Amino acid sequence: MTELLPELLTEPWAYGFMRRAFAVAVVAAIVCGVLSCWLVLIGWSLMGEAVSHAVLPGVVLAYLVGAPFAIGALAFGLLAVLLIGQVRARSVLKEDAVIGVVFTVLFAFGLMLISVVPSQTDLGHILFGNLLGVSPADLLQVLVIAAGALAVVLLKNRDLTLYAFDPTHARAIGLSPRRLSALLLVLLALTVVVAIQAVGVVLVVAMVIIPGATARLLTDRIGRMLVVAPSLAAGCAVVGIYASYALDTASGPMVVLAQGSVFAVVHVFAPRRGLLWRGLVRRRPQRTARVAWSP
Repeated sequence: MTELLPELLTEPWAYGFMRRAFAVAVVAAIVCGVLSCWLVLIGWSLMGEAVSHAVLPGVVLAYLVGAPFAIGALAFGLLAVLLIGQVRARSVLKEDAVIGVVFTVLFAFGLMLISVVPSQTDLGHILFGNLLGVSPADLLQVLVIAAGALAVVLLKNRDLTLYAFDPTHARAIGLSPRRLSALLLVLLALTVVVAIQAVGVVLVVAMVIIPGATARLLTDRIGRMLVVAPSLAAGCAVVGIYASYALDTASGPMVVLAQGSVFAVVHVFAPRRGLLWRGLVRRRPQRTARVAWSP
């Protein structure tokens, strides 16, 4: 087994499609990991799921007309956000109910479009990803979109962080929470476009939530979260692809399973917030507090 390990680690790099798979997976993981920190802090996990599923009809339509799928995905991602805002503002329904209605209807619309596509055209890669089928053009598209999203994040880092922790203070110093919210939603749509190539529409929500949730269990500081989340996500992307190569399984699900495994370990063993740590704290004998008095 130990003799086969070096071969297993080096063999995938001999193939161009594997090198492109590693590149797309790592880039997508880094972008998703960075954005997931703010999604978790703000409490937008459900919004991440909504946008990730709502882009399906846009991707299918773009594919059918021969346009870059990033354009269709971005258009429908923004459409979903607009619909959620309009319905929420004009009804008595709470936001979670509106999000559930909008993203499930758009997702169903996308599935319907897939069902009417001629049978000789396989669109399964849109739903489940196709890391091993990434072309050089796909890789270039992912790199360009990811670079743009990360550049905006770095430029607006402080504003987004202030909005996440204290939108009232952000408004008081002249920032517009509405604009920052819209910016985050656009970044979310762009990030979903990047991640679809790696894991598909169905699993993309995992990549924009799990890294930030894992980092949140490990640290209270946003600066550290922005390092921990993408680092863990990128590491899981590499491990997931290696595992899929060794086990001959789909790459996208293995990447998500690697992230889920890390989250489970952190959830149990993380200092201060892990189940094991909290269990030990509960078992410690409670000392009677002494009240100091001074005349």
